[in-house]
Amino acid sequence: MGIKAWQSRNETCTSSIDLKLILHYSLLPSIAIIVVLSCLEKRARRSLIDVKWPLLNGRCAIVIPLDFVGAFHNRWSLGFAFGATANKVMILFSEGYFPLQVPEWARAIVLLIGAMEVGLSSYPFFACLSSHNQIAGAMLGFLYTGTWFAVIVVHSAQCPHGQIMGDYEKIIFYWPSLLCQVFLLGRFVHMFVTASWLQARLDLLNEKTSFMEGHQAQYIQQLLRKRPLQQAQKSWIPWKVYEWDPYFQFPSRMISMAVLAIICLYMFVVIEFYAYKLVSHVLETLELNFEMLISSSNTSEVVAGVQNLKEFIDVTEGVWIFTIFTACLTCVSYVLHILACYRKHMKRLWAGQKEFLPLVFGKLSSSQSVAAIARYSGWQIAYMLWGYLIIHTVQCLFGMMFMYGFVLPIKSGQGIQLVKHLGTGILTLAIVIGLMQLQIVIATRFFLQQKILPNDKEKPLALDNRKVFHNFNYFLFFYNVMLGLSACLFRLLCSVIVGAWLIARIDRTIMPKGYEAADMGFRTWIGMLFMDHCHTNPTLVCFCHLLVVKTRERQQQRTTNYHHFSNVTITDFRVSIKARTRWLLLYTLLNNPNLSTFRKPK
Repeated sequence: MGIKAWQSRNETCTSSIDLKLILHYSLLPSIAIIVVLSCLEKRARRSLIDVKWPLLNGRCAIVIPLDFVGAFHNRWSLGFAFGATANKVMILFSEGYFPLQVPEWARAIVLLIGAMEVGLSSYPFFACLSSHNQIAGAMLGFLYTGTWFAVIVVHSAQCPHGQIMGDYEKIIFYWPSLLCQVFLLGRFVHMFVTASWLQARLDLLNEKTSFMEGHQAQYIQQLLRKRPLQQAQKSWIPWKVYEWDPYFQFPSRMISMAVLAIICLYMFVVIEFYAYKLVSHVLETLELNFEMLISSSNTSEVVAGVQNLKEFIDVTEGVWIFTIFTACLTCVSYVLHILACYRKHMKRLWAGQKEFLPLVFGKLSSSQSVAAIARYSGWQIAYMLWGYLIIHTVQCLFGMMFMYGFVLPIKSGQGIQLVKHLGTGILTLAIVIGLMQLQIVIATRFFLQQKILPNDKEKPLALDNRKVFHNFNYFLFFYNVMLGLSACLFRLLCSVIVGAWLIARIDRTIMPKGYEAADMGFRTWIGMLFMDHCHTNPTLVCFCHLLVVKTRERQQQRTTNYHHFSNVTITDFRVSIKARTRWLLLYTLLNNPNLSTFRKPK
């Protein structure tokens, strides 16, 4: 009944806005914004195009959406910019967006084209935040973000319900992206006000800033201190949960990954919940058919079978709903734990400690590291979503086992019998573990020689009473064969549980030692760590910073005959590089006539 109501309600609702069509048309203003920002961006060096087009004056540079390697500014703004595109990412994740109709074998290529279109449509969010011309970037970003916000609000208001999720489908699905877009609108307003005030009052927008961040300088200062600063007594949260480090900041890539992963996880959980809702309506219809079957057939076998099936449906529904929350909390904790592991691994690499890395990854090629940092964010989100689904399924299976193994027997009055079976199983397991520990105690007491020194913690690995040891080993051989069968099954069970539990985490491999290279996710994590280590190591950045500062000081202190000539040429007039070079050559030859004999003849 509910499904028919949803369908009838949405068949009559027709929105005047087609989001897919809007996505196609949004490429035009997106390209226009990119061109404008490119024309306002200055290049680091002049080129031959400035000779042919003097009006460019060193402009028309390549616009970058964000620095994936060493960006520490606008971290949360870029994270919310990714959150504004979360609904588009979920469409790509479900492989439901194909702008072209092609055969099955070409779907991967079309999916790539669709991803490029979504990326180009979202490009102004990031380019306007990262642009050096903050006034133009803030204005264009506000207009573009406000347009998308208005489009989604109107689309959601006209038809808030949907045929897939039901009541208020659009509102529930789009509100995280709308919230992120509201944050971006406020951020663009703040950028515009701040940039306008600085340009009007202090004119500090065009000053060159150091590429060394403040927390990196503090980290170097902390390393050079003879005595570390005394830290205050830690409370329970920094000691057990997370300890804030003032000398470390996460790059914008990691913050963006965390924000987008949590928003996509929310959307995935919402889709899963409403899929369960559709299935529950089907199950209700099935229960009604079962009741009709019971009323038409009064045999005890049919009644018992139908009751068991209804009980299974009720238990499955309850366990599935409960494990939605537990699996969701597990994945959210994984996102936070991945950030903590990133900081821990980076600080170990900064200290020169690579013992935590497998031997296979002791030396990773540079090309693999560059490709890894490009893959990491997208792969981590995909791993998190698939990991949630797998963890949810595993937790649901364990919940069903718990319900049928403990709760339902107690509920049906079989608690005493359950306790007896449980006691028998625990006693058997305790005897097996006790026999294993007894072997260790006997080996320590009778089959090892005495300690060499009284202060030694353990006895040396030297056999004593060899004949008794051989008999002991012979008689336990047959018992250990049977015990090994159980240990093998226990090993398999632990591998399956741990592998399913850690599938969402790229920072930890699920492969055994020696096979870590087969784990593509962990290999991406290691390559990303090496890339960040080479480009954001505070010691290396500080060294380069000192070199740049010393070079600038020497250039400022250098006084030559060309100093005033060069300044006048560069600052007061716009001339070509070729003409400037010829004037410098003429000036040099006039002051040094002897150099004319050493010139290369034409």
